[in-house]
Amino acid sequence: MTTRPVVVAVAITGSVPRKKDNPNLPVLPAEQIASTRAAFAAGASLVHIHVRHDDETPSSDPERFAQVQAGIRQACPGMIVQFSTGGRGRDPAARGLSLVHRPDMASLSTGSVNFPTIVYENPTSLVNDLAARMQEHRIAPEIEIFDLSHIHAARRLIEEGLIGPRPHIQFVMGVRNAMPADEVLLDILLAETRRVIPGATWTAAGIGRDQMRVMDWALARGADAVRTGLEDNIRIHKDRLASGNAELVALAVELIGRHGRRPATPAEARAALNLAAV
Repeated sequence: MTTRPVVVAVAITGSVPRKKDNPNLPVLPAEQIASTRAAFAAGASLVHIHVRHDDETPSSDPERFAQVQAGIRQACPGMIVQFSTGGRGRDPAARGLSLVHRPDMASLSTGSVNFPTIVYENPTSLVNDLAARMQEHRIAPEIEIFDLSHIHAARRLIEEGLIGPRPHIQFVMGVRNAMPADEVLLDILLAETRRVIPGATWTAAGIGRDQMRVMDWALARGADAVRTGLEDNIRIHKDRLASGNAELVALAVELIGRHGRRPATPAEARAALNLAAV
């Protein structure tokens, strides 16, 4: 029997951690490219990208996104490039500006939710606009699910023709004030997704100390992908910081092996997520 591959997504930077939290966090474009190259070598086939200003604050600069994308495409042949359209620290009007550079994928949150210190606002008008831009540029969305209602919002996008019937969905668990990392909740979310969006592929992301635990739950349920990286978790355990994204990817690959599976090649990852080959 052929071993079923798993897409390993690495979220390299995010918008929250700083170098004071972990000096190995890649912030400048050259650092992000080098960190992605190491993660790719360790088994990652998809990279999720945020960019920062030089002072480490979140940026929506399309040219920074383009610079990182170009470097990754040269250094990591075939790797899936996914831009973030997330909103922490970014002007809503600027969140979709980078999409003109046509990454393979982009994140799309379909509703608002409480975060630790803010409300992560995703009004319907903004969600529809981002989905339309992705459709215009032939970018596959990764639907970010922070609440049960967000699944039904994604279904409405399908019904309105703004996204296709087989989106890639990510359940985000463990953000304080949002959806906790609870195995029962994952089962509820997965069952509801299969009921209303039966063609979806899926993954789940655990934040901080929940990263490996959520990954384990997802693999036990046959997830198409897993997610790791310094955006979500800067530590190996409470007493040691991660040396970089590659170390977190290596741990994910080890866990995948314990579930009798293996990391997908870039070509396999593209096939699994219904993306064009390169």
